[in-house]
Amino acid sequence: MEDADSKLTTYLLAGVALGLILGGALGYFYSQSKQPSSVSTAVVENIAEKGGLFELTISLDNNESTTVYVSKALVEKLGVQAPAPPSTQPPLKTQAPTTPPPAPEVDMDKLVDDDPVKGNPDAQVVIVEFSDFQCPFCERWAQQTLPELKQKYIDTGKVKLIYRDFPLSSLHPEAQKAAEATECADDQGKFWEFHDILFEKRSEWSGVGASKFKQYAADLGLDTAAFDACLDTDKYKDEVLDDLNAGQAVGVTGTPTFFINGQKLVGAQPFTAFETVIDEELAKPS
Repeated sequence: MEDADSKLTTYLLAGVALGLILGGALGYFYSQSKQPSSVSTAVVENIAEKGGLFELTISLDNNESTTVYVSKALVEKLGVQAPAPPSTQPPLKTQAPTTPPPAPEVDMDKLVDDDPVKGNPDAQVVIVEFSDFQCPFCERWAQQTLPELKQKYIDTGKVKLIYRDFPLSSLHPEAQKAAEATECADDQGKFWEFHDILFEKRSEWSGVGASKFKQYAADLGLDTAAFDACLDTDKYKDEVLDDLNAGQAVGVTGTPTFFINGQKLVGAQPFTAFETVIDEELAKPS
């Protein structure tokens, strides 16, 4: 597996390549911003696979749009995520306000389900994460930001993290089954351990799938007969799709996406972005 510096270099080079195609606009969009809400240079409105390539429809700040064709490998390196299916999306607007209004907070009752929880059940701040185990940016967040979040807020009882599945199967063919595998591990009380293995070894099981998941179950000391039966019978297929539908219902279109006490934060943002919102929430009367 590549180390973090190597991966970051790959993403940046891929961003530059696609940025050149768009005259620099999309390259700027995918550069790492310190302010999570300030990036609005270009938006991928739609992705479709055509003739072995991916057709990307890009909406620019000047209300114009353009279409480019790129390889699947480049799309995956950039972490470009397909938006929700057209049937669940509102029609594209021809004009956008100069200063977009802030995103409204989402009712937490629409976000919380019987999904795995890390942290104090009664924590003042609740983070709901919609994620995809095959997504490179989800991997980066899990390995770089989550440990800091855990140390400062989760282990101290101030924050609890709820994990929900949002497999983008059009880009990540094994994501659905990976999510089902974690649910099977959860039956035996090992969700977070399996979660960690899938992100640590994402490059190993991508393109392989179920056989690797069964190997990881054995490595964790799970009852492999029960795990294999769970995975082979698609026991949690609908459970995973329920999470996907719930995410789409609250406006999730890519991964990772987070809701911090209902406030939406999109992308593999650095720890400081989470720290700002969490501290604001902790300062409110409980």
